[in-house]
Amino acid sequence: MPVRLLLGLALLTLAPAAAAQDGRAARPASHAASRTILFVGNSFTFGANSPVRNYRADTVTDLTNRGIGGVPALFKRFTVEAGLDYRVSLETEPGKGLNWHWDNRRALLDRAWDDVVLQDASVLNFADHGNPSLLIDYSGRFARMFAARNPRVRIGLTATWSRPDMIYRGSGKWFGQPIARMALDLRAAYDQAKAKTREIARVHPVGQAFNCAMQTGLADPNPYDGLSYGQVDLWSYDHYHGSAAGYYLEALTIFVDVTGKDPRALGGREQAAVDLGLSPDHAARLQAVAWHVATSGGRCWR
Repeated sequence: MPVRLLLGLALLTLAPAAAAQDGRAARPASHAASRTILFVGNSFTFGANSPVRNYRADTVTDLTNRGIGGVPALFKRFTVEAGLDYRVSLETEPGKGLNWHWDNRRALLDRAWDDVVLQDASVLNFADHGNPSLLIDYSGRFARMFAARNPRVRIGLTATWSRPDMIYRGSGKWFGQPIARMALDLRAAYDQAKAKTREIARVHPVGQAFNCAMQTGLADPNPYDGLSYGQVDLWSYDHYHGSAAGYYLEALTIFVDVTGKDPRALGGREQAAVDLGLSPDHAARLQAVAWHVATSGGRCWR
């Protein structure tokens, strides 16, 4: 055999080993179909006051290096169980809206992503509760920034839940209103933001999923008067942040919206539910609520 041919065969044989040594080893074929997703938000995204905060933090990338898993890690767990490949990143800061993230973390986030999930302050504007102006402005800024990096990015806004501490206690915009009212007002504000910016693809109806869980009798609507037998409490001890069940429902709703997959296929003994101590019945019913609300434009089936 000619010497030149022998040398060529030898180089072909050595090429994979050389690539592995310098870190350029070929990734598994399945990785070609992977997607990147970024979550930006506050304590409602990182799972404050619950075991969700540090849940499987090693499976996601916390861009601020604080070891947070949160709702993004729940999302990641669902995708793994559904046979999907998502590389999940998050950037969160407690008690902050999108305007703060823009002013302080924009450079950290300004890169190409396949999917982005943005969550604003729980009251939208701390100086004027319910005013959507900051949400509209800064979600638009972020959406245009992300689209400039990747014109095919899919951007979603997470419309959050009613806060019992504002409904049943104190004073303010939502005091004395029906528990569902605040979530519906927030959804309307997020819809305005989506309508103002063409790069925003969808609104994740998390607050409406909370409403549906209460409407169907799965969740107790008033944590101040005690938990009714057989029902879940969607809020933590401050009646403001989510409970493990509440964050589980949030992650499920976003999972449906982003992937299009039916979470009911995960079943009542889904691993994250087991890890968080949710009963199989409650897990399955939360999955059903997320599916119906996310696929019906935010409506409940009852």
